[in-house]
Amino acid sequence: MAAPSDNAPPTQASSLASKLQISEEVERRYNMIKSVGEQCINDDELRDLLAKKAAPVCYDGFEPSGRMHIAQGLMKIMNVNKLTSAGCRVKIWIADWFGFMNNKLGGDLKKIRIVGEYYKEIFQAAGMNGGNVEFLWSSDEINARGDEYWPLVMDIACRNSLAKIKRCMPIMGHSETDELSAAHVLYVCMQCADPLFLEADICQLGMDQQTVNLLARDYCDETERGNKPVILSHHMLPGLLQGQTKMSTSDPSSVIFMEDDEAEVNRKIRKKAFCLPKIVEGNPCLEYVKYIILPWFSEFTVERDEKFGGNKTFSNFEDIAADYERDQLHPTDLKKALSKALNKILQPIRDHFKTNNRAKNLLKEVNNLLKQDHKSNRVVPTALSKEMEALSVNAPSSASGLQMSEEVEKKYNIVRSIGEECIQEDELKNLLAKKPTPICYDGFEPSGRMHIAQGVMKVTNVNKLTSADCKVKIWIADWFAQLNNKLGGDLEKIKVVGEYFKEIWEAGGMNPEKVEFLWASDEISTRGNTYWPLVMDIARRNNLRRILRCGQIMGRSETEVLSAAQILYPCMQCADIFLLEADICQLGMDQRKVNMLAREYCDDIKRKNKPIILSHHMLPGLRQGQEKMSKSDPSSAIFMEDEEDAVNKKISEAHCPERTVAGNPCLEYVKYLVLPRFNEFVVENEKNGGNKTFTSFEDIAADYESGELSREDLKKALIKALNIMLQPVRHHFKTNERAKNLLKQVKLFGVTR
Repeated sequence: MAAPSDNAPPTQASSLASKLQISEEVERRYNMIKSVGEQCINDDELRDLLAKKAAPVCYDGFEPSGRMHIAQGLMKIMNVNKLTSAGCRVKIWIADWFGFMNNKLGGDLKKIRIVGEYYKEIFQAAGMNGGNVEFLWSSDEINARGDEYWPLVMDIACRNSLAKIKRCMPIMGHSETDELSAAHVLYVCMQCADPLFLEADICQLGMDQQTVNLLARDYCDETERGNKPVILSHHMLPGLLQGQTKMSTSDPSSVIFMEDDEAEVNRKIRKKAFCLPKIVEGNPCLEYVKYIILPWFSEFTVERDEKFGGNKTFSNFEDIAADYERDQLHPTDLKKALSKALNKILQPIRDHFKTNNRAKNLLKEVNNLLKQDHKSNRVVPTALSKEMEALSVNAPSSASGLQMSEEVEKKYNIVRSIGEECIQEDELKNLLAKKPTPICYDGFEPSGRMHIAQGVMKVTNVNKLTSADCKVKIWIADWFAQLNNKLGGDLEKIKVVGEYFKEIWEAGGMNPEKVEFLWASDEISTRGNTYWPLVMDIARRNNLRRILRCGQIMGRSETEVLSAAQILYPCMQCADIFLLEADICQLGMDQRKVNMLAREYCDDIKRKNKPIILSHHMLPGLRQGQEKMSKSDPSSAIFMEDEEDAVNKKISEAHCPERTVAGNPCLEYVKYLVLPRFNEFVVENEKNGGNKTFTSFEDIAADYESGELSREDLKKALIKALNIMLQPVRHHFKTNERAKNLLKQVKLFGVTR
């Protein structure tokens, strides 16, 4: 920049001087903030931020998990004080829910909260400038603004593959090849959301957290979100022993704790610390001098006998390293000076914890908690137990031999008729005997047009349940469809499809008297304080392999490339059952694994009243070998508003081998749709014995196998029965304006899946 001319007008000269002054101030703040980080991503963005914003928001945080060591304490205090002196507002995230997911202190949130208060006490006692610092408990903030936070977490999960999330595992001290729980995946997605949720301009965390901070920047790029957070990653202090690249509390003799007494510090530094003569690289004692002592005091004084060179005060690390490499600074003298300096820093903290009653009590509680935690068994993420895997339909239970009244037996027979499988029958009998109005959980993922398996079968099943005095809660899983990337993850489209589904069931004859439709997004947003801790607890108690095996509930296999969202999905679906206080889970056989997960969770937490699993049959597609009806091939599925001609054509072309019952979709439709709806199946054939009315599937199957019932007559009768069922729905969608508009929108979405 050219210097201002002496002849420049006064206003121009003063303007240039003002800009120069502002530039110098920005540079001062930049240098101060930059000194915090070993690495900054990106320098130009940081300069630009400081030029435009007087008080940038800086995100920092910690997971309360035990006693605080000096890397967590002294380094954070220095860094925070530098940031506030440069005009930053620092938000310190007390990650209690993260400690819970990471099974710290056995996942006991009350204990984790006590440790968080102890951390705050230390920061204040050790000299953290509180003027521009705000401590925020993650549980409180997320609960208060869950409607903002959780959709952000889910969107991050949707946009990132499981493989990419697993690469972030070092943020929790794990590797991607470790035995991971589902909570570890949720943890990464949540930590990625935190700086965005807090509207942070700068992320100030350790180098070990850099992968998840980069994930946040990638998310900003992908969503075209402005103001990507600048990443300021500070150095990670090593442990005192050889080869410990990161300070860890798992070996107390290798770390200095913030309230260690003088003798303990001397013992750990002078007797235990690794400190090879003349070697600077990998020397923890020199690192502590570089990253703690010099920044704290701006000098490092070594006191020694004159014959060893006398006292010497250093003001920069280069001189210390040079003396050490030349053997002019001996390890013994280095250690002695280091322990003295550390004790000087830590003395005010010791005094505070001896004289302040609150601090004294907190430390006592923390020490007691850690003793208990050491002795207690931690929560271990589990795979599905052999007992649960082998649980059979008729497995005995404590209710065995229950005498039922005629009324209870009648209800039981109605409810039991819905399920191809019931886990467990005795529990169902006991429930119906004790509870006049059991709650039944059913649900659907709005994802396209509705086929008859979703429509006719659900109407029949729900009407049976309500006739047996059950209250049916139908979960409209809009957030789940978004997680599963249905309709491109567009929530507005998903909601339209949800309304279209409701319209069909009402037109199709569902009895609404004891039925409640609940939108997942609304219920979870309203009751997030209950729901999300439940999801997190389920996630931390189940290993990743176990959750991956539930992929079938989303129409996925374990071997597919999955997003992180598809790990959240089973944990959330499992939590739905408990949020809705369901006694019975009435879903398809393809949902069995996640329902089993719910029962196993009850065993794990010693919860009585496990939900009874009532799994209905899965209707096959019309083509050969299609085990499940799918909307991805429209010609192989009957849709609820299909015209008569379309039904005729699809059934006429359906796979239907002569005299073969097994794997015959036409016979399955008679068994699971027509007979339950009409209680009979009428075959019209004047030439060959006249009309015949069947009331049991066994008779139909016998006639078909013998050849008495031909393929042509079977299909003709099935077409007629299906069209009778579907006619009220067609009529409704032709005459009702709301229904007409909904169907038009659903078809315009251009997908059937």
